[in-house]
Amino acid sequence: MNIINFYKYRITAFIFSFLLILFSVFLFIKDNLNLGIDFKGGILIEANFSTPPSLSDLREKLIGISVGNVEIQEFGSPENILIRIEKNSEKKEEQNALINNIKNELPSEIDYRRIEFVGPKVGKELQIMGIKAVLFSLIAMFSYIWFRFSGWQFGLGALVALFHDVLSTIGFFSLTQIEFNLASIAAILTIAGYSINDTVVVFDRIRENLAKKESPFSELLNLSINQTLSRTLMTSLTTLLALLALYIFGGEVVRGFVSAMMWGVLIGTYSSIFIASPLIALLGFKIIKQDQ
Repeated sequence: MNIINFYKYRITAFIFSFLLILFSVFLFIKDNLNLGIDFKGGILIEANFSTPPSLSDLREKLIGISVGNVEIQEFGSPENILIRIEKNSEKKEEQNALINNIKNELPSEIDYRRIEFVGPKVGKELQIMGIKAVLFSLIAMFSYIWFRFSGWQFGLGALVALFHDVLSTIGFFSLTQIEFNLASIAAILTIAGYSINDTVVVFDRIRENLAKKESPFSELLNLSINQTLSRTLMTSLTTLLALLALYIFGGEVVRGFVSAMMWGVLIGTYSSIFIASPLIALLGFKIIKQDQ
């Protein structure tokens, strides 16, 4: 088997990742995130149509009356539609006028099951809860890896790779200005789970090879990455194919989520090979093994 020397490119990968994180942070500070209705507040309308409407036609109608950012999706059944409209005024009178304009654009036989206002306080609470969800998941993964592989270097290497993936994904949202909502938080958590899965597979093979072979640690790293490479690439490829189908046929509602997931699969595969594994050696695991 031909061994690809991934370890040789560790410095180049570290420099690239460092620049990528700096660029992501710069984009976040400069352009910030395009926060959606979940975080900024807005109007939520649940409407029941007599026949399933065309979501694209419905979206064009509502955008045509300049109501700002609009999210439309099926809710339970094709006839039941959930409409979310970004808040463009703090005044209740103007919000009511906006709702009346929307009703005038829609068929008169629609049954409006609920109309709710999402205030900025709720949006702020959702932001805090989203940040907590991401941080707690990263800490839990670090603790699991540390316990599983009996070495803090493994846990810290995985944690750095996860922060790398999360921050670069936030940079992706800032660069593309894709709407950042609760689905985006779900995408980030899914990306973290996908990345840690790849990393655990490589770490597990490293642990197996440590018990079998007496070789320099850098050679064991290369061997372990190469032994799991086909599995990693095939998993990433099949996941990307499924995401591509969702991107093409899934509609506007899921397109932002799917775009972030496609980026996450690519960056998660890269980090598990070029960041997480070489970091174990950089953090001194080789020295520990020689002293045992």
